[in-house]
Amino acid sequence: MSQTPEGILEQLKKRQFAPVYFLQGEEPFYIDLIADYIEANALQEHEKGFNQVLIYGKDADVATVLLQAKRFPMMAERQVVIVKEAQSIPDIEREEGIKQLEAYLQNPLPSTILVFCYKHKTLDGRKSLAKLVGKHTVLLTTKKLYENQVPTWITGYLKEKGLQISQKAVLLLSEYIGADLSRLANEIDKLLLNLKPGQTIDERVVQENVGISKEYNIFELQTALIGQDALKVHRIIGYFESNPKNNPLIPNLSLLFSFFTKLLVLHMNKDKSEAAVKKSLGNRSFLAKEYIHALRVFPAQRTIDIIHFIRVSDLQVKGISGGNMSDAEILRELVFKIMHPVPRALAY
Repeated sequence: MSQTPEGILEQLKKRQFAPVYFLQGEEPFYIDLIADYIEANALQEHEKGFNQVLIYGKDADVATVLLQAKRFPMMAERQVVIVKEAQSIPDIEREEGIKQLEAYLQNPLPSTILVFCYKHKTLDGRKSLAKLVGKHTVLLTTKKLYENQVPTWITGYLKEKGLQISQKAVLLLSEYIGADLSRLANEIDKLLLNLKPGQTIDERVVQENVGISKEYNIFELQTALIGQDALKVHRIIGYFESNPKNNPLIPNLSLLFSFFTKLLVLHMNKDKSEAAVKKSLGNRSFLAKEYIHALRVFPAQRTIDIIHFIRVSDLQVKGISGGNMSDAEILRELVFKIMHPVPRALAY
């Protein structure tokens, strides 16, 4: 039966274990979270030596996995068999392997907790194995979060820990790190180590603990571009050039692209009042005034041109065009085009 990560974890915390878990999908964070919880908590420490087995998919076939699953526990109520990288089991999608799995799933050993970690893909829902997995196992299917879902995830992750975070800090984390939940959770957990009791996570805390310079980062560059502050833009680009490892160009281009595409959407809206802009921005509503200012600085056609320039820069940094330009040269050229409108005949 298909369930949510939260639902599965709630059952596990109540020590309500199922015979088989099949954890599949594009987002590995919850697959690892659930498998790690079972590994850490299903057995007492003294029981694990004889009754807990980790198998890696590339090193075993279906028969080997099921041979372990069919063993009876030694001096314990249950045993745990966790199959990491189960998508790499050579015969898991072949006829013989499917037959063996189907036979076991219809009659699993009650004293075994068998966990399949089937990452970065899912079973073919049209085939019998997928249908049987859906019927006879605790099934989790994960999907990558969309960009606009990341802020809500961050807020919820911290709420579960009884902590609060400011909107600006959420934005910094979501846009600087992106939708990689494993990396996000790791960075958040690291900054929590330096948090004082009762302290709210604000942008300063994020900047100090996630390696984002307070004065020289892509968000400050974005603000300087909107404000047409050439001196500050020059300083930030110089800092990026001196610290390339901490300021890789491709992620920064992605953030600029995200900003200007959102700006273009606002241009397309008839209602450009602050209330309408806040509603359109959703979890970025606190940036409404900055976007309203940007609407005046970058008219719709110029915004379209800038999006084109960013795409060209992306091709250049990936070596598809642009000759031997360095990342710093590509960024300087892009910023010049953003700040200095050129005739459209010369822009393309």
